[in-house]
Amino acid sequence: MTLHQPLHRPDPAVCGCDDTPGLVPVDQAIARGLAMVFPLREVEMRALAAATGRVLARDITAPVALPLFDNAAMDGYALRRADLAGQGPWHLPVAGRLRAGDPPATLPDGAALRILTGAPVPTGADVVIAQEQVTLSGAVITLTDAPRRGQNIRRRGEDLAQGAPLLPSGCILGAREAAALAGSGIGTVPVMRRLRVALLCSGSELVRPGASLAPGQIWDANHAMLAAALDQPWIQPIALPACADDADVLCTALEDAATRADIVITTGGVSVGDEDHMARVAARLGGRVEAMKLALKPGKPLAIGQVGPALWLGLPGNPVAAFVTWQVIGQVLAGHMAGLARTGPAKTLAALAAPLRHNPGRCEYRPARFLGHDARGVLQVTCLEHAGAHRIAQLAQADGLVMIPSEADFMPRGALVELLSL
Repeated sequence: MTLHQPLHRPDPAVCGCDDTPGLVPVDQAIARGLAMVFPLREVEMRALAAATGRVLARDITAPVALPLFDNAAMDGYALRRADLAGQGPWHLPVAGRLRAGDPPATLPDGAALRILTGAPVPTGADVVIAQEQVTLSGAVITLTDAPRRGQNIRRRGEDLAQGAPLLPSGCILGAREAAALAGSGIGTVPVMRRLRVALLCSGSELVRPGASLAPGQIWDANHAMLAAALDQPWIQPIALPACADDADVLCTALEDAATRADIVITTGGVSVGDEDHMARVAARLGGRVEAMKLALKPGKPLAIGQVGPALWLGLPGNPVAAFVTWQVIGQVLAGHMAGLARTGPAKTLAALAAPLRHNPGRCEYRPARFLGHDARGVLQVTCLEHAGAHRIAQLAQADGLVMIPSEADFMPRGALVELLSL
């Protein structure tokens, strides 16, 4: 891996997943899931003020040039360079004043106009000289240094030509995109409808946080965790109560969820235990099921399928495993279905601040802390010790996830690693 290598997706040559017999590489699991994804087609028109965080449905071209007209880049005086004949100093009467919002004016011969930032440059003027570079005496300015033509003038269209690409489809509308649209006079935008995502956590041991526990029960961390991850303006979440490990109950719940959602996310029940019913339930409903053993730690058990019109994503039950599989795989599938041009978590490179050991066989995403940058500007990270699929507290302590290649058994201090920021 080099610093110039693309990091938009896991690289099998780096993670070593393709060399793990009997396990499905992460990229292959994503490809299988994408083969089942039908991107949304419904487009909604939304006022720009109500479109923050939504997915732009079509390419937008600039309806006008930006800036709209030649304007002053600073407070000063608009003048004609040809009026400064011979040797300086030069003296010009000030014939008026222009401010932002005033209509265009015409510069009188042999005179200057006081002009403020953003005001239209008057016809005939080819220079705006900063007020600090002149001396004002009554209604006359004095210049000692001749300015160059075009100085301190923002030319029409220098930011963006009319008809030029403004925003691409698939981008998420944030502050920068809103500025470009609003500055171009666009007040209504086409966005994809929100992706409907149902979240169904299974497990007879699960209890709603805040409720009392009976012996053997635990509070449901997965629902709160994934609900927070799904709290995006382009997602319409559908919350469902946790289900017991009962095939009939799960069948009813999954069938109902699939009629209401584009994607149904479940947690638990996708391994090979006696009470792991989800894959069988999905098949019972006539769904297409891909039950996989991933070359991924944490997150070995994963199921992807279709139940009715919905995509089904069966995540592991252990919270850290559910979190990692959602970050690495689930986000990609959901983003692709929703029409996002860039899907999945942001990735970068960092250097290990301390050596680490790893059991070869699966690539591992290990919680890590950021320690700052070294003298070369390289981000330094350290992995949290004793990571495990059940260790919820480590997620809250982590700044990101470090990807450890499948074949690695030892990585020295300073080794470059792929990093997913959280």
